[in-house]
Amino acid sequence: MSGQAILAIDQGTTSSRAIVFSAEDGEIIALSQKELTLYYPHKGWVEQDAHDIWRDTLETMGEALGQAAKLDYQVKVAGITNQRETTIIWDRETGEPIYNAIVWQDRRTGPYCQALKDQGLEERIADKTGLLLDPYFSASKITWILDNVEGARAKAESGALAFGTVECFLLWRLTKGQVHATDASNASRTMLMNIQTGQWDDELLEIFTIPKALLPEIKDNVGNFGDIAAEYCTALNGQALPIGGMAGDQQAALIGQACFDRGMVKSTYGTGCFVLMNMGEEFKRSDNRLLTTVAYQLEGKITYALEGSIFVAGAAMQWLRDNVGFFTHASESEALALSVEDSNGVYFVPAFTGLGAPYWAPEAKAAILGLSRESNKAHITRAALEAQAYQTQDLMAAFSADSGADIVTMRCDGGLVANEFMCQYLADIINTDVELPKITETTALGAAYLAGLSVGLYTGLDDIAARWQCAKAYAPNMDEATRQEALTGWKHSIGQVLLT
Repeated sequence: MSGQAILAIDQGTTSSRAIVFSAEDGEIIALSQKELTLYYPHKGWVEQDAHDIWRDTLETMGEALGQAAKLDYQVKVAGITNQRETTIIWDRETGEPIYNAIVWQDRRTGPYCQALKDQGLEERIADKTGLLLDPYFSASKITWILDNVEGARAKAESGALAFGTVECFLLWRLTKGQVHATDASNASRTMLMNIQTGQWDDELLEIFTIPKALLPEIKDNVGNFGDIAAEYCTALNGQALPIGGMAGDQQAALIGQACFDRGMVKSTYGTGCFVLMNMGEEFKRSDNRLLTTVAYQLEGKITYALEGSIFVAGAAMQWLRDNVGFFTHASESEALALSVEDSNGVYFVPAFTGLGAPYWAPEAKAAILGLSRESNKAHITRAALEAQAYQTQDLMAAFSADSGADIVTMRCDGGLVANEFMCQYLADIINTDVELPKITETTALGAAYLAGLSVGLYTGLDDIAARWQCAKAYAPNMDEATRQEALTGWKHSIGQVLLT
């Protein structure tokens, strides 16, 4: 085996991974992964150690490059994709983070965001960013660090500190402090970028009291992001490796799923679930509490997406595994769910970190409803899997209302799509064909495609689209009366959660 290849660094919420793809056919030729620890210092707080993110990235990258070298592949370029919104601030001189990474799931800034809403600022912010005022995004996390770490605000104002989401932090480290930059897709998730102009916005910085000196340069998703220092690429015989593409994980998955035409939809079922619809080059705010975000920016031209965010998808399986011991491996959830005919009226609303779109209820709490004496762990597990379909249908209704079009097909990826029960139930409840790609690592593949574009391994988006292949499809197979009965029960359950 030999040929040209691309390295994708995929730094996610629960793991850091490095994958080397064959440039010719997109096949995975090397993969290394390390689980990442999450910390919960207070109720509603979620943090990571940025040192762990860095060390794990170096280790997995080294292992994957080593595997590729043994197979005689020539790795030409690297791309980076990442958990979005997670916020890191570090000292420019020492490179040391001044506080743990505050993860996108963190809810500590809920009262601060509410105070801004009470000042009537949400509409102004949404007009510029396409986002709803919520602790999910980076801006309020930055403000919290500046206000709660001793001396941080003064240092930030003097230009001694740097902010970045995870890809920006990794880029700074990989280039040994030579490049402080982000890409347009990640910048659009900070709540500090005006996504109509593509620039950091002075009014937003003033609202959140954030010094502009903290911020990185915003770049296209494809371009010259600098080089990974040679000392980090020992498998390349001392050569540096250019970084040619970066994108937030959900936008990278949209690219990996080749959703380049307006109206195409992808849904990723990982820790959370994120549904994106390509909306073309015209900015439009959602009328149904979805987000408008940058899908990608190429040669200075922005393509927008509508996004619906579900905070808990695969994380519900982790909770059933780790917190209540229903099974040892998440893969066992399918057999457990299929061991009963239905959920016996049980509904699982997995609002462990509040409810995302279209509810945006940060204080909502998770609930299991409809329990009876005969309820058992199989019913609850099945209900947790069914919840992914219900949450997605909530988003589909909002997408259809915003776009004025029915969605015919959804391209799905993420770890949870290995669960065939979940996929079939999803197709049944959203009443839409569900297609799974041949290459399932679509997030990392999207980063690889962007990097490949930068060095001419691909001629353009049409070239990438022609490479997409369907591995498996699920068609709806539920009668409408049963579907509506199930959805009525879900809506009642959501209503109960929103009341508490």
